[in-house]
Amino acid sequence: MKIFDGHNDILNKISKTEDPLNSRAFLEPGAGQLDYPRAIKADFRGGFFAVYPSNPPSVPTAKERTVLTEKGYYIPFPPPLDYEYAHQAVLTMIDLLYKIESDSEGKFKVVSDIENLESCLENKVMAAVLHLEGAEPILPSLDNLPLFYEKGMRSLGITWSRPNAFGHGVPFQYPSSPDTGPGLTEAGKYLVKACNQLGILIDLAHLNEKGFWDTTELTSAPLVSSHTAANTLIPKARNLTDEQLKAVAETNGVVGIIFSVNDLDGEKRPKNDAPISSIIKHIRYIADLIGGDHIAFGSDLDGTFIPSEVGDVTGFPKIIQLLKEDGFSTPELEKICYKNWIRVLKATWKP
Repeated sequence: MKIFDGHNDILNKISKTEDPLNSRAFLEPGAGQLDYPRAIKADFRGGFFAVYPSNPPSVPTAKERTVLTEKGYYIPFPPPLDYEYAHQAVLTMIDLLYKIESDSEGKFKVVSDIENLESCLENKVMAAVLHLEGAEPILPSLDNLPLFYEKGMRSLGITWSRPNAFGHGVPFQYPSSPDTGPGLTEAGKYLVKACNQLGILIDLAHLNEKGFWDTTELTSAPLVSSHTAANTLIPKARNLTDEQLKAVAETNGVVGIIFSVNDLDGEKRPKNDAPISSIIKHIRYIADLIGGDHIAFGSDLDGTFIPSEVGDVTGFPKIIQLLKEDGFSTPELEKICYKNWIRVLKATWKP
């Protein structure tokens, strides 16, 4: 069963090492959750490769910022990113992505149109969609948005979990709904329309609820949340409510199910592990609520703690087997594994 995944953070992980352009860290066996040799074993044929500017070293870690509450925990927002810092960090990761492509000897390709994406999936060439997670490198005027498009960016998350010039992300908070602040700014509303015009997928993961509904009113494309889970099952701020999930389905959009243990199986304290069954539980819940046409994988490999039973990218076949045992048919599994993502991209990207 070929797999096309909605989110990974391998580029960010490599970029923070001593050699930020080390393509071999992906093309050769590594110690993280995702690399090319292990991906091939799992029939992982591609996905959205995020370029994401981390907090600068001066910002305390999430663990250091965590505030324990009577019912759970809360991690305050880090400060907004400086534009130049974010811009340079993202350009480095884009350079890394294309260096992986050039060093792969034809085994890995950055794709920006459906024809190339489908060709890669069919011919077992790993396909990478360039995804910008958090719009801090975009000028509020949007003057440089076309430049990122020319570099191959075909997917953009308006926010990560911090505010920026375009909108407000959700904090890492449990328990909480996603209704945590104001909606899109005027620049954010223009950004949605500009992405529609260019054919850039808009990713609502990490965006708060008011921003989600603002986007729903503005966009002409299917709604997408690339890596999230069900708030009804685990009331964490970045998980979607039933009403949001239904809105995604009404636009023929898709939700990528995250593998992050705290989104899948939350408790009063942040945790490092969860059973693999928690992934199945969220997929089944959302399938029963809005249908299997609107579910996909959005693992967040190399960006979070994932269940130890999954381990790394080679755990995808275990998940597929458990979904089969839970009653999902082969056609339904094909949609979850890759076809739903392809359908949404066809409806969003320009020919």
